[in-house]
Amino acid sequence: MKKITNKLLWIFAVGQFGWSLLSGIVSNWMVYYYTGTPDAKNPNTGIFASGITQDPVLFKLTLFGLVLAVGRIFDAVTDPLIAGWSDGSNYKGGRRIPFMRAIAVPFALVTIGLFTLPQTGSIVANDTLLFAMLIIFYLFMTIFCTPYNALIAELGDTQEHRINVSTYISFTFIAGQSISFMLPNVAGMLEGAFGQAGSVRLAVAVMATIACIAMLIPSLYIKERDYIDSKPSQTKAFSSLLKTFKNGQFRRFVYSDVIYFFALTLFQTGLAFYETKLMGIEDTWTFPLTATMTLVSVLLYPVVNKLAPRIGKKKLIITGFFTYSLVFLITSVCGQGLYWGFIVAVCAAVPMAILGILPQACVADVAELSRLETGEDRSGMFFAARTFAFKMGQALALVVFTSVTVAQIVNGEEVVQASQYRATAVIATVTCLIGACLFFLYNEKMILSRIEELKKK
Repeated sequence: MKKITNKLLWIFAVGQFGWSLLSGIVSNWMVYYYTGTPDAKNPNTGIFASGITQDPVLFKLTLFGLVLAVGRIFDAVTDPLIAGWSDGSNYKGGRRIPFMRAIAVPFALVTIGLFTLPQTGSIVANDTLLFAMLIIFYLFMTIFCTPYNALIAELGDTQEHRINVSTYISFTFIAGQSISFMLPNVAGMLEGAFGQAGSVRLAVAVMATIACIAMLIPSLYIKERDYIDSKPSQTKAFSSLLKTFKNGQFRRFVYSDVIYFFALTLFQTGLAFYETKLMGIEDTWTFPLTATMTLVSVLLYPVVNKLAPRIGKKKLIITGFFTYSLVFLITSVCGQGLYWGFIVAVCAAVPMAILGILPQACVADVAELSRLETGEDRSGMFFAARTFAFKMGQALALVVFTSVTVAQIVNGEEVVQASQYRATAVIATVTCLIGACLFFLYNEKMILSRIEELKKK
């Protein structure tokens, strides 16, 4: 086997930039462009809203919220299926890379389709197309991400490499998410030639092309069999999933993780609205604010990377939870002004650096301990089980956000009031605090000491 180097881990991390960019386009901007109402500062809000059903269809649940939630649930259910397929595969190119290489282009194309195809003259047809395209989007994301995430544990052959690869992919993930916030800026540059809606679609196409290239780089460069001596797992998908959740330390990690992702998704979905509706900032400022948050976060990466082995990932993660809770709380009481945006951006950089790096390393630790204890490598299923759990939290968050922010009739007009957006930030604050408390149950010291003990045998 060839030696795994930090250069190889950086090449691997480029793929995270690609899928993060595609994910960011959908998670950060679909709700913004498909719901809401435009105003003088942000005329692009809800530019596609008239094409789909906006009124609540079940209690206070909107069709759009239900579509997003069902898509996430479908995504969560397919995770263990794809993980089982990947863990049990024996392709010439390896157990992971062939999946990534095959799906990169279709994944990018369906992202473009989400903002293009549901634009017919029929609302029913648009609703149906939106639902179908979103399901396909999440399926393709699962086919790429599940094998990709499994490589985090497999390329992280040492504790140092596990923390390093988690750091690198955190950097490329946040870079992809940050670039996705440039969508209104890119669309603005194109608007004169392509019109309001056309410029948004073309901006999505440009970003999706960049993302596709990024996903293909590790898929084409890394020769998996040269670095990983992997053997197909014989355990069936859902049996493997049940076996994974029987792992006590993994369950303790997941308890807090699913609540954290509920809170974070609630916040991320509302971020563009918090900035435009609560702080009175134009949507073109979203990228500079996100870039500030990213820059500060990246500057903290070396600190997190050095502190994690010294004081432990657990203490840092709990710190990250409490800090994020503070950020959500600040957002819930913020006033108008650009400075509020920068306060939130700088404060959010701290937990973003911590929670962007360390949770993946925790899953890799648990997966490595399981491999040493059982002799069976089910890394794909451990990461799939984690994503299965947190995507259920994300699905619930999407339902909650779109339900809490249903437009109300005020003076004869449908509007979403500021108090509704503030309520979503309060919910995120409370749930993130609960997640912090639950993570105290995770026993990192036992896991690491047991790994070292088994490796010496």
